[in-house]
Amino acid sequence: MLVLNRKMATLLRFLRLLAVVVWVGGVIFFAFILAPVAFHLLPSQHEAGIVIGGTLRVLDVIGLVCGGIFWIATLVLTLRSNRSARGRFNAQLLLAAFMLLATAYLHMGILPAMEIARAEAGGNIESSPASDPAHIEFERLHKRSEQVEGAVLFCGLGIVLLMARESLPSNTVNS
Repeated sequence: MLVLNRKMATLLRFLRLLAVVVWVGGVIFFAFILAPVAFHLLPSQHEAGIVIGGTLRVLDVIGLVCGGIFWIATLVLTLRSNRSARGRFNAQLLLAAFMLLATAYLHMGILPAMEIARAEAGGNIESSPASDPAHIEFERLHKRSEQVEGAVLFCGLGIVLLMARESLPSNTVNS
């Protein structure tokens, strides 16, 4: 085990924290502010969907970049840490790996398939009949995208919890 100097360890911790704040904060903002406001204020579900879809594509790229930064910084810290810290770091690496895979699946699988279904429904899901196979497929994919993004959020919150435990002062009492 090679020991990191204090400045490098601080830089890696900063990068990890910033990456998680941006990624998880972006998902929270998207789910609890942007999407509800867009569907409430824009004149049609179609317009709200266009805004939401475009924003989600950008959020996915941000997530993939932040996830990569987080993963690399955490891996370096894991390789340079003592045995007791490795368990928490390994758990964070597993959660982040799941988040990265889920985000990639959403970005490269679900969102493009939703666009295909939207086009097959005539470009506007709102105006296509609910019995239209493309409409049904779009709704199925939409539900899946919500589930995947929710899983990403919960894993991200798990990482935040594990990170919060890293910096407990040495004089805290276990209870």
